[in-house]
Amino acid sequence: MTSTDSPNPPVAQLLATAVAALGGQPRTGQQQMAAAVAAAFADGEHLAVQAGTGTGKSLAYLVPALARAVTDETPVVVSTATIALQRQLVDRDLPRLVAALAPTLEREPHFALLKGRRNYLCLNKIHATGADSDDPADQEELFDPVAATALGRDVQRLTAWADVTDTGDRDDLTPGVPERAWSQVAVSARECLGAARCPYAAQCFSERARARAGAADVVVTNHALLAIDALGEAAILPEHDLLVVDEAHELADRVTGVATGELSATTLTVATRRIGRLVDPELVERLETAATTFGAALHDAPPGRIDHLDGELAADLAALRDAAAAARSGIDTAPTDARAAAARLEASVAVGEIAETADRILASFGPALTERTEVVWLDQEEIRSGRRSVLRVAPLSVAGLLRGRLFRRATTVLTSATLTVGGSFDAMADAWGLSGSATETPRWTALDVGSPFDHARAGILYIAAHLPPPGRDGTGSAEQLTEIAELITAAGGRTLGLFSSMRAARAAADAMRERLEVTVLCQGDDGTGALVERFAAEPQTCLFGTLSLWQGVDVPGPALSLVLIDRIPFPRPDDPLLAARQRAVSAHGGNGFMAVAASHAALLLAQGAGRLLRRIDDRGVIAVLDSRLLTARYGGYLRASLPPFWETTDPQRVRAALRRLRGAD
Repeated sequence: MTSTDSPNPPVAQLLATAVAALGGQPRTGQQQMAAAVAAAFADGEHLAVQAGTGTGKSLAYLVPALARAVTDETPVVVSTATIALQRQLVDRDLPRLVAALAPTLEREPHFALLKGRRNYLCLNKIHATGADSDDPADQEELFDPVAATALGRDVQRLTAWADVTDTGDRDDLTPGVPERAWSQVAVSARECLGAARCPYAAQCFSERARARAGAADVVVTNHALLAIDALGEAAILPEHDLLVVDEAHELADRVTGVATGELSATTLTVATRRIGRLVDPELVERLETAATTFGAALHDAPPGRIDHLDGELAADLAALRDAAAAARSGIDTAPTDARAAAARLEASVAVGEIAETADRILASFGPALTERTEVVWLDQEEIRSGRRSVLRVAPLSVAGLLRGRLFRRATTVLTSATLTVGGSFDAMADAWGLSGSATETPRWTALDVGSPFDHARAGILYIAAHLPPPGRDGTGSAEQLTEIAELITAAGGRTLGLFSSMRAARAAADAMRERLEVTVLCQGDDGTGALVERFAAEPQTCLFGTLSLWQGVDVPGPALSLVLIDRIPFPRPDDPLLAARQRAVSAHGGNGFMAVAASHAALLLAQGAGRLLRRIDDRGVIAVLDSRLLTARYGGYLRASLPPFWETTDPQRVRAALRRLRGAD
């Protein structure tokens, strides 16, 4: 039976039934989106939908997805970027929708949540291999009874939890455990023995989750697993022809993360230890020597993008690649008992990834600088024992990967509250690989269904044009701190401060604590979730922070009346990947700054501004304390990415509006 002769009611009728059952009100934008999603599924044409906050976009795509899946007996995959949205879909939206629609559909739909294998407990690793930390620092801690007991207690707790949990899903463990403890009881997809060899296959949490997903009508997953499924050779998700990507503004970055390879002293130490008893001693010594030499080279090298590979580092990489490949060839992975097989597979994967990444880095320098498709850079990261150097390689663009491996496999709906940059879908289409000649790209269409909010009446965009442009030191000027204090005083707290760096957020928080009587919370004082809960519960409170707050805060009502943005959130000039992308655009005749830096800033500004209005009766102010938003050539482009708030540069009018809001509450 095809969708054209479905016994199910039309999508518009199903949506009305669902909205009524859930106690909602009809929304024009939601109706337009649901109709467009249904049409895309029927026509096989990709669809990008911008649906502003308050539209109810989850229902707008879930209703046609459930109807189509039941009719065609084929699953629809829904991918999200955040755990919060996954939980909303699986724990709230889908159960209520299924209950509302089951009486009108030809049968009751089913749904399931599927994550990457490493999100689930591995029973074979728990019972066959025991705790075996991959972190050299943890090995040192084994000599410290207190530290060893802390790690041991976590692993012991996980082992006990394995006997009572129904899912084995890390997110269901409360309270959680550190990554170093979880790594003792979980494996990646490449490290898994497979159902044919694992003695615990029948009880495997990951396999059971995959089985549930295989029988479901709607499968909820995440962008990382979606990328692994699309880019890998083995299928992970159920075979599907229809896909919904929510939080689609995050898709390219999440796929880039999955496609990034890295080498560090830690990964080399782990691999060397794992092969210790599995290969000839000379192979172990060869890898140890290559790893030591390479690790010393990383330690001495300055961080940043590497455009030209010097002969010494190239030789070190080649020696490391060859030693790791030889070690992998020397591991006997023939079937044996589960404990030995698991250890051999983990070792083979560890040295194999080193060999593959080293070879990939070397190959990336083959083409001329302007023709390269990969970027290599050295990072220095803070860890418990100090700093570590990590050599990374990532694709310059994932557009081709998405075009060839995602959009040609399934009809895709891409949606978010923020998809237009500078008033256009073009920047997102470029990142997704949907731009270019008609012969190269799949058919797609774009739709902006707007928002139920009357932004011009509900919110003010205040640009502090009288302030000097922000300096390069990352902290606010004296004039800016005074402006922040006056705005917060007028609002009576109720302020979310979005800063370009943690240094700036902490400096502003310290200054406001000295000047004001309201409570000022700063990201890092506690877990982000706990801070947001306290901020929402205590109106005369401010919360300052950086990136995760720009995109992850949902505080409706009078607890949030003012969103402060300290400066236009351009990427750091030394960001190796974005700087390389900007250079590549310029080298091919484009405007690299506008295509990369300005687009990045515009998207984050839109995300930050989206924190203000979360329900229909919300009111407030977006205050941008960066005069360049008004005076710079790119200012109009950035403002076109924001909702149509009423704009002003008059600080007196803004403070008066905030005082009125405080009095009204």
